[in-house]
Amino acid sequence: MIINPDNVPIRTTSTYPDEFKPLVCGRIKQALGNAAGLQNFGVNLVTLEPGSCSALRHWHTQQDEFIYVIKGEVTLITNTGEQILIPGMMAGFPSGEEDGHQLVNRSHEIVVYLEVGDRTPDDQVNYPDHDLIAQPSADGNHIFTHKNGALYES
Repeated sequence: MIINPDNVPIRTTSTYPDEFKPLVCGRIKQALGNAAGLQNFGVNLVTLEPGSCSALRHWHTQQDEFIYVIKGEVTLITNTGEQILIPGMMAGFPSGEEDGHQLVNRSHEIVVYLEVGDRTPDDQVNYPDHDLIAQPSADGNHIFTHKNGALYES
């Protein structure tokens, strides 16, 4: 199936609890995988405005992630520090590796990248810099809890 990204809806919202939503303001996602009808993995075209970030620094228990930079200069932050990625560079994040990662646009230009992730069920997302865990829910989405298990209330 051929996909014209101009015809794919943009999403600027976040499912994070309210207190974390401002941290990803300026992130724009287009679900290309959904537009193609893919069921086993997702592909997002992501645009980061200057000063915005991809997500809170996180790692997945079950899902692999992969990114490919198309445009701009973006800072990858992991447990080992920071690295600048430029167009054509890629990074992969295997499931179960407790290496929190995020992309931050510290430049004055737009950043565009592809984000690919599988859709393995029962994935838990851990956020090492915040009191936050995304727990799998019965409907296939996530519910957010504090690290002590208490639910976040929006």
